[in-house]
Amino acid sequence: MDKPLVLVLDDEPGITLLCKRILTRAGYDVLALTEPRKALDELTQRRFDLLLVDIRMPDVDGFGVIAHAQQAQPDIAVLVMTGFGTVETAIRALRQGVDGLLLKPFEKSEELLSAVRQALADKQKKLDASRIQTLRPLFSVTESLLSETDPHRLLDLILSAISGHLSCAQAAYYQPGSTNGKPTLLAGRGIPLFDADEDPPSAMSVMAAGLESPVVVNAQGPGEPALQSELTRRGLAAAMFVPVNLPSTRSLLYAGRESGQAPFREADLEMFQILARQAVIAMENARLYAELRDYVRRVEDSQQALLQAEKMASAGRLTASIAHEINNPLQAVQNCIHLAGREDLPMEKRAEYFDLARSELDRLRVTVQRMLDFYRPNAVAPQPLNLADLLTHVLGLMAKQLEERSIRVRKEVPADLPTVNAVNSQIQQVFINLILNAYDAMPIGGELRIAARVVQDGVEILFQDSGPGVPLSESRNIFEPFVSTKEGGTGLGLTVSYNIVTAHGGVLELLHEREPGACFRVYIPSGGVK
Repeated sequence: MDKPLVLVLDDEPGITLLCKRILTRAGYDVLALTEPRKALDELTQRRFDLLLVDIRMPDVDGFGVIAHAQQAQPDIAVLVMTGFGTVETAIRALRQGVDGLLLKPFEKSEELLSAVRQALADKQKKLDASRIQTLRPLFSVTESLLSETDPHRLLDLILSAISGHLSCAQAAYYQPGSTNGKPTLLAGRGIPLFDADEDPPSAMSVMAAGLESPVVVNAQGPGEPALQSELTRRGLAAAMFVPVNLPSTRSLLYAGRESGQAPFREADLEMFQILARQAVIAMENARLYAELRDYVRRVEDSQQALLQAEKMASAGRLTASIAHEINNPLQAVQNCIHLAGREDLPMEKRAEYFDLARSELDRLRVTVQRMLDFYRPNAVAPQPLNLADLLTHVLGLMAKQLEERSIRVRKEVPADLPTVNAVNSQIQQVFINLILNAYDAMPIGGELRIAARVVQDGVEILFQDSGPGVPLSESRNIFEPFVSTKEGGTGLGLTVSYNIVTAHGGVLELLHEREPGACFRVYIPSGGVK
């Protein structure tokens, strides 16, 4: 990319040398002059990106140089330097289209560089705006065509664009060679150019069917007599045909002017080519969008069917699991009551059966309560909670139980662990469940490591035991209801814990890469419950 070329003009040699040194060091090509006449000659002979000029100079003042520069190079950026900044000077500079005003002396080199960059940026914005203004009609047409996805409405828009921009009442969109070698009409305005039942095909049909490049046919002037004769017979003064070939489709667009109108020119053909290309691309987009829409609808229908099937399957699995978990203690209670009702049993035996029934009913009550905890978490307002203190409290509650099984606890919890917004009782339940899992995994003793640290605007706590770990085949469903790896477990402890942590906006997961044993990671954000 060429360096921007800057012309510096000031009658003070020190200023021109300073500007040249600063700008050259910043990567600009600089021509520094002290004589306005030489600057005028240079502006006539060379193209500059920026004029940096002083206002007060002998012979020709800065505004005179600016006027000459803007006449010779209308796109040049202009930056005025002056040591006499006044409101009048600023107003005159604005009226003359100056891009910036810079006061001398410069306190910092960055002040000059910033003004130069801004003036060049403003110049580029003006050029871009000018280009957009010139191309705005084409942009408008392209936007309207490409934003329409319904093929029928799009065809009407294409015909309107052709008629409007080319001043013609005849317009049509064909697919060439689709019916008996003749173009097939998709949409049209005015008199049809090709007769569907013509036999033999007309010269116009033959020409259009094998067309590979744009063609203009005027009834008057140079041209093929057969085509001109056919135009005259149809009451037309001129016709244009533009074929557009894409990998997936071939199209032919037609525009015609009636007798008495001006013939088409090369400029008309260039505009028609642009319109035709955009029109065919828009039609292809509409076709692809329609296919995509149909595909998405089919996928959504399939997903809906799969989702419904999965819901039914999940409901079936859950119902079977609940029935199994509730039926066992109910069956035991029924048997105990039946046996306790026998008259031939002594009172001691009856009391034993009643105790067994009460035990099974307690088991049933715990199972139902845990199910309620899972499906209907307690709606308790969160409060600031110190997790380090809560861990100390939970370990104190379970110290005797862990000690009896010879389980050593290694706690690595910083004393300055930040507080989180959480429900104390629910997080305590999570900690107890995870410690009980570790307790059950180490029946002959072992080590439980509990480590906490601050991560990502929250607190992470790891619970790692030295037991046998969780098999990979079972770890995928470890947090699902009624899934347990231990004998006699309800399979709801981890499920309830997962539900609680998730409700707090956190994460509960099993880390597979940590050994030995199983390692559960709890992350609780500082914000707590969402």
